[in-house]
Amino acid sequence: MVTSLLSTDDLGQARALVEASGLRFEAPYDDLVGVFEAGRLVAVGARQGRVLKMLAVAPSHQGGTLLDEVVTELVGRGYQDGVDSFFVFTSPALVPGFEALNFNLLVASGTTALLEYGDGLRRYLSRYAKQVRAGNNGAIVANCNPFTLGHRYLIEQAAAAVDQLFLFVVREERSLFPFGARLRMVQEGTADLENVVVLDTSWYAVSSITFPTYFLKGGDPGGAIQMELDLLLFARHVAPHFHVKTRFVGTEPWCGTTAAYNEAMHRILPPLGVEVQEIERKSGMDRPISASRVRDMLLNGELEGIAELVPVSTLDFLLSSEGIKIWVKGESK
Repeated sequence: MVTSLLSTDDLGQARALVEASGLRFEAPYDDLVGVFEAGRLVAVGARQGRVLKMLAVAPSHQGGTLLDEVVTELVGRGYQDGVDSFFVFTSPALVPGFEALNFNLLVASGTTALLEYGDGLRRYLSRYAKQVRAGNNGAIVANCNPFTLGHRYLIEQAAAAVDQLFLFVVREERSLFPFGARLRMVQEGTADLENVVVLDTSWYAVSSITFPTYFLKGGDPGGAIQMELDLLLFARHVAPHFHVKTRFVGTEPWCGTTAAYNEAMHRILPPLGVEVQEIERKSGMDRPISASRVRDMLLNGELEGIAELVPVSTLDFLLSSEGIKIWVKGESK
């Protein structure tokens, strides 16, 4: 029977089993469950958001159904919490075992493979099937936190070079402005560009699943692997579905993580059939325009200069009661 691990003894046994299996015991987590036999923990697993982790079975009990039982329990609890897709990172050698548990391999690189439980990627791509036209298409993946004239300039340049431009807005809720607000700013700011299709990334590009380092600007030791997995997923699944031949990106003069991601694009995508075009950032007030600059001005009360850095539609939102509540709340954190 799979049960929650709550007591100090439970956690001690969980840590010991996880570490004995060559994994790290990683907090935080939303669920930590396990299976006991005669008071001894013989299987363990955890879920943090959409990621299943710390999945381990004692050597004496491997080859049976315990891993399946733990995964089924974690997925069931996740569904109850409103999570509709689940992912696991593992070594390529263990992929067949997870595939037998209804996981689908998304990408693998070196020592790491990313798998998804169920068919979420297929459902995501099929959602936009009617909007896709074959041709010389391009793509931009952007957070737009908030949407600026710099974003608008990049989009204009890209849209002029392709038949259809897919603008993927990062869905992850780890920004000052929530996804719904960012999406609306982008839609209103590009409404006049007829060949631009605005859509969301779901969990399949620049998310806490595929590229968590993006949201941790200090970076971490796994950043290079995460970038590679994120870009491989885009090149092998997303780009072919949308007939994307070119991915456009703005130059990055400040953020080391984003600059490294741009460099990884140039290295990884062209061999897989996706060219990379890096466009010089648009400047405003004698400096390159960036969303972080706009956020800093908002939080410092420098409202007059913002009009030179964002479209009218964005400025209207930022100064609306809804927009003010967002960035004033951000200031108080």
